[in-house]
Amino acid sequence: MCVSRCLQCVAVSLVPLAIVSMLSNILLLLPELKIHFLLEGHVTREATWATGLWGSGFLVLLGVRAFMRSSNIRGCCAFRSQMLSQVFLSSVCLLAAGFCCLVSATGLSQGPLCLYNTTSGYTWGVPLQPQPDSHPGYLFNRTLWSGVCLEPRGVVQWNVVLFGVMVGASGLQTVLCGANVFNSLLGLILGPGLLPQQGRSSFSLRGHH
Repeated sequence: MCVSRCLQCVAVSLVPLAIVSMLSNILLLLPELKIHFLLEGHVTREATWATGLWGSGFLVLLGVRAFMRSSNIRGCCAFRSQMLSQVFLSSVCLLAAGFCCLVSATGLSQGPLCLYNTTSGYTWGVPLQPQPDSHPGYLFNRTLWSGVCLEPRGVVQWNVVLFGVMVGASGLQTVLCGANVFNSLLGLILGPGLLPQQGRSSFSLRGHH
């Protein structure tokens, strides 16, 4: 069954992407690999939303489990019923991964929360977020990467790499889940694929003759 094989392939592809998203989000919560920044509330807002954990991670892995189970379904009615549930599950995974990608892209473009020096002293904030009247953003201006944020050390590079990885992983998940929605709709309309079975049956009848 072509539809079932596609479901299985998508499920296998989603697993490493979910693991990468979860690990990246965990690391974003631990700048310098120290927990006190998280406990004190000095972690970038988009990282604390943990969309890599519950969105591209947990929800997608739940969908993967259902995709793997549905690849073994036999029978036309049972198959179509499963495809209907797969359309729903794939849509949920699509929204979860897409939301994670959007949040990660926002965190990447806004820059990290860090301690920096102002005219009134040291303060925590997001000094690298785009400002129309001063600078368009820090991503293409590497001189800002090391000269602005004082703590956590190396937080700009840390956020750029990990948010970039999350954008890539969740973006691929979004594409795969979107393809799975189309694949499940195809299975719902066409059924489990009877033509290959009919071909095998006719072949075996010829063999008896």
